[in-house]
Amino acid sequence: MSGNSAGRAFIGSFTSAGGQGITAAAVDRETGALTVLGSTDVLPDPSYLVSGLGPGPGGTALYAVSETSKGAAAAFDVSGDVPRLLGTPQSVRADGPTHLTLAAGRVVTANYGSGGVTVLPVRGDGSLGPAESVLLHEGGGPDASRQTAPHAHGVLADPSGQWLLSVDLGTDSVRVCVVDPDTGQLRLHGETALSPGSGPRHLAFHPAGRFAYVVGELDPTLTVCAWDAATGVLEPVAVTAVLPDDVITGPEQRTYPSEAVVSHDGRFLWVANRGHDSISVLTLDVTGEKAALAASVGCGGHWPRGLALDPTGQWLYAANERSGNVSWFAVDAATGIPQHAGSLDVPAPSCVAFA
Repeated sequence: MSGNSAGRAFIGSFTSAGGQGITAAAVDRETGALTVLGSTDVLPDPSYLVSGLGPGPGGTALYAVSETSKGAAAAFDVSGDVPRLLGTPQSVRADGPTHLTLAAGRVVTANYGSGGVTVLPVRGDGSLGPAESVLLHEGGGPDASRQTAPHAHGVLADPSGQWLLSVDLGTDSVRVCVVDPDTGQLRLHGETALSPGSGPRHLAFHPAGRFAYVVGELDPTLTVCAWDAATGVLEPVAVTAVLPDDVITGPEQRTYPSEAVVSHDGRFLWVANRGHDSISVLTLDVTGEKAALAASVGCGGHWPRGLALDPTGQWLYAANERSGNVSWFAVDAATGIPQHAGSLDVPAPSCVAFA
């Protein structure tokens, strides 16, 4: 591996299913290959990770949820080969956090079990302080097995940094919130209803910031939404299938799409589909408003829970939870179609993040 082509990736996994917690891996930018450097299981079930500014000049910290009934979040120093805990894990005062983001100098978690979001401050050394606020969601949906209560599954700051969007699988909606920069208190600004029973899971923005894409877990669709950063209003404009017409889906045969990723140039969007064990390729028009399914390829394993694009935009990574591997794909610059290039055995992986 040449020195100037090396990067760093971090793999979150379920320790309760035999995972190693957080694994650090070197990334060869020329081949996409991952090489394990070290791991730590000090935090139970770190199912989702995000990197951000850490202590020291140019430092990077890694933040993780602990997807347990006593939900927590933690910070890690990743300057060495083995991630090192910064401070102590902090309670999110909620059950089952599944996702987190950085916003307003804070970490915000989406709590699936309790149905809401939590704000935690980031201290000067990169560690987390006690939770500042918790905003509980309300409502439900038509699916009696999954939507009897709110289930926040994703949370993301908009490109302007003014707003926080939380995606709730249980209520078929996306909430727009504001974080007070002084106190960390959350204020609900508005709520956007999506298709009943779609079970929205995650959200991704187009690079231009005018459109957002919400992937449904209970219905294999992608909802394209117009986003107005001036007013904080999210408006659905179209719904697109993420699987070919010949794939049979329904309540008894679901595909459980998990994550949507947009290319850096805004031309393509990829969706991981767990039951179908595939990655869907959608093309986006020049504005980002129109999405069309172009292809579907195998994910290189079973049950792709996480999907991530490396910083160069050349390599796409799928965390295949049930087959215990992370696969990487070379992205065709002309078509956006991923071509399988390799795989690394990692027990119960759920997420890939890059420093």
